[in-house]
Amino acid sequence: MFFEKLKNYNVLLASNSKRRHELLNQLGVEFKIVNQNIDESFSRNLKNSEITDYLAKKKSSSFIKNLQKNDLLLSSDTIVWHKNTALGKPKNRDEAFDMIKSLENSSHEVITSICISTIKSQVIVNEKTIVYFDNIDKNDLLYYTKKSDVLDRAGSYGIQDYIGHIGIKKIEGSYNNVLGFPTNLFVNTINSMIL
Repeated sequence: MFFEKLKNYNVLLASNSKRRHELLNQLGVEFKIVNQNIDESFSRNLKNSEITDYLAKKKSSSFIKNLQKNDLLLSSDTIVWHKNTALGKPKNRDEAFDMIKSLENSSHEVITSICISTIKSQVIVNEKTIVYFDNIDKNDLLYYTKKSDVLDRAGSYGIQDYIGHIGIKKIEGSYNNVLGFPTNLFVNTINSMIL
């Protein structure tokens, strides 16, 4: 039973993402946030889930050597993969506008990797969700990029936000993955690790 799996573990979360915090809270996971400021650059040779796998593991690297017996470290990364390009967080609101505009009338993949580390093992898993955007009115897009927290979002948007309600036609795959943490995959991975 998942709700009992992590009771004997000190869960450390290397993420400042509010969405990840909320989803873990909804799963009943008690965790402590460990702050990390890492360089999120990656080799341009990496594609698709190779990028998120690499960054999720990189985010764990500074904590691995200090893990104790009952520690379980979670690190994660999400990107939007569109036209063979990784879209991360925008640098400013103008870039956010252009980024969302580029997603109009097409589909893209949202990819999240989770790295689960203990003193005995490290497992990296990833999930892909296909998101289909509709045409978006320019004024709606301006309103969204000015009023919302677009700078903290991979691909500049949150599926749960205004733009998600008006601009997303459909998704194929996990909704929570688009939020930034595929809970079903996480639960199945923890269960399979037989902690």
